[in-house]
Amino acid sequence: MAKEQTIPVVDLRDYTHGDEAARQAFVKKIGDALKELGFVAVEGHGVDTDLLYENYDLFEQFFALEEDTKRRYESPETGRQRGYTSFGVEHAKNNEKADLKEFWHLGRDLPADHPMAERIQKNVWPEEVPKLREKAQELYQAMENSAETMLKAISIYLGQEESFLPNMIKDGNSIIRVIHYPVCDGFDEPGTMRAAEHEDINLITLLPEATQSGLELLERDGTWRPIHAIKGQMIVDSGDMLARITNNKLPSTTHRVVNPEGDATSRYSMPFFVHPHPDYVLEVLDTCLDEGEEPASEPITAEEFLFERLREIGLK
Repeated sequence: MAKEQTIPVVDLRDYTHGDEAARQAFVKKIGDALKELGFVAVEGHGVDTDLLYENYDLFEQFFALEEDTKRRYESPETGRQRGYTSFGVEHAKNNEKADLKEFWHLGRDLPADHPMAERIQKNVWPEEVPKLREKAQELYQAMENSAETMLKAISIYLGQEESFLPNMIKDGNSIIRVIHYPVCDGFDEPGTMRAAEHEDINLITLLPEATQSGLELLERDGTWRPIHAIKGQMIVDSGDMLARITNNKLPSTTHRVVNPEGDATSRYSMPFFVHPHPDYVLEVLDTCLDEGEEPASEPITAEEFLFERLREIGLK
């Protein structure tokens, strides 16, 4: 029997192909879900399932390589913003125990004469898996297209022009993080898990179906709600940057990835972290302030905020 999703589900085609009533209903439902839970499941998101699993297969080949080979693609000096991050390096904010995962970062490819070419990290590609570059770039573009459409709807929900949030991410430092959670000896150690409780740094995160479940969000009453990995669904959550500009009207919800029960198997996931342009100033929107309400945070550029958070989680 197929699992039913535990969070609200919307269909992006209602926004892209529906009449005005369907579009308005979509805007309200996705916005309300992010407001109440910080999470929503999206169907009809436009990212091809075959392309997704092609990428899973190619990255599985990479993660199966010898450790010394993988570490050739690791750059601690640049905050590991591109390429490989070794198992046991990253930890959640305010948690000294490392997460049980290794991962790969990839972003947009910019031409050498692009104004941001010197400021956004350049991609690196593993020569051992030559087909990976083409397929990963194709996936990146599909994910960004999907994100832009969702951000249009969220902009309207916030009382802004449809183009407001999409313009914010133009030439932004968005990345795909391809994560491998291996079977390992750390599952029984108290307080250690595949990904300890944390909030995302960015505007929104798009998480296409992982190869197995394990994701949980923290309810306001302190209990954990499992979110299922369902074929064809993309899980979307709001990050700290969106919470910041909305004065926490769209909060960044704490979540985690728990260790497997029963016979352990590897888990792969591919979150797409949507980031603004590095110079964009994150400040509270007037439309998100009630009468007499003060902003909860001071203005800060997206780049400054990102680097501050990368230091807190051990990547910079």
